Amino acid sequence: MTLDRRALIVSGLAVTGSTLAAPALARAAPLPPVPGEMVLGSPKAPVQFVVYASASCPHCAHWWADVLPQVRKGFIDTGKARLVFREFLTPPPEFAAAGFILARRIPGKYFEVLTTIFEKQAAIYDSEKLWEGLEAIGKQYGLTAQQFAETLRDPKALEAVNARFARAQTDGIEGTPTFFVNGAQVDGTDFTALSRAFAVAAKG
Repeated sequence: MTLDRRALIVSGLAVTGSTLAAPALARAAPLPPVPGEMVLGSPKAPVQFVVYASASCPHCAHWWADVLPQVRKGFIDTGKARLVFREFLTPPPEFAAAGFILARRIPGKYFEVLTTIFEKQAAIYDSEKLWEGLEAIGKQYGLTAQQFAETLRDPKALEAVNARFARAQTDGIEGTPTFFVNGAQVDGTDFTALSRAFAVAAKG
């Protein structure tokens, strides 16, 4: 199950096992910003909710569909927390990288495009037509076939997504989804665990 060779993205991916020394992840304060992170919600929200996820990760897709809407309603849309999204690459890494590059190609709609990718991920995998599946999403957001192909062949975009992945590995991330609330790693992915973490963070 791979993207068509036209994507020219497989050979450019720096996908390796995490061999870098992992620093301690639990911190007592919000994590410092990193290049390329995307923010959903008010930048002034008192609680920082960092999400490491992969566009190719089925667990991430399920969490995005089932839990994130509850988090948005209860915390992000109310200004209590801001979601800081950081990209990670999991198998198939070429799909994850292409998905992130595509999401950044549509101005002002990063999270909308990413949501669509997660929603259609399983169907695209079942079809085994990864290129065509992402191309259809690009078309949904106004890209022609040529624009989509040029987007995935952009060497600067590929270099950037690889740099974000490498940074996440350097920070000790090994899998997805991984969550931090005000710098403390959350043990659990369900809404109850996250709500508890938000409550603790809000108390300072």
